[in-house]
Amino acid sequence: MALSTARGRLRPATDADREMVRQWRNHPQVRRASFTTHVISAEEHERWWRAVQADPARRLLIFEWDGEPSGVVTFTEPTPPDGTADWAFYLDVAGLTQREALLPAWIALETAAVRYAFDTAGFTRLRGEVLAWNESVLALHKRIGFTVVGSYQREIDGTPQTVLRIELEPAGRRDRRRQPV
Repeated sequence: MALSTARGRLRPATDADREMVRQWRNHPQVRRASFTTHVISAEEHERWWRAVQADPARRLLIFEWDGEPSGVVTFTEPTPPDGTADWAFYLDVAGLTQREALLPAWIALETAAVRYAFDTAGFTRLRGEVLAWNESVLALHKRIGFTVVGSYQREIDGTPQTVLRIELEPAGRRDRRRQPV
């Protein structure tokens, strides 16, 4: 099942995507903006991949931009399900930068993920977290309609960091088309 927008689409991840996703995750820009900043080994990634694939409360999707795998989106539902989902994403920063497509692909990924969450998966609230210093990510989330609903402190690599909690409900989204992907 592929879920498409004009130039991007989400599809379920397969085992063939595993190493590619690890390479994206290990890009220095992605690591710098993540809670886990060390280089992830093949073994650590394999354990994570298997756990995600085996957990019915988690969804792992690949974002394709102009037919090329270009990002990953995860959704995690609480147990028991209550209509909310936590989400996260990262992009193929190196590949999209080389293709001069990082910003448009990023906007398309976020738009496709929101459409998937509300129009396909039927979630009633989407939650995420952003490091407070990551103003560009926060600005794009706000552009889509997310609002900051709280914050907390978390130590990352021995340094206290402020983490912003963000949420979006269907009525707050700023996607003019609001159609199923």
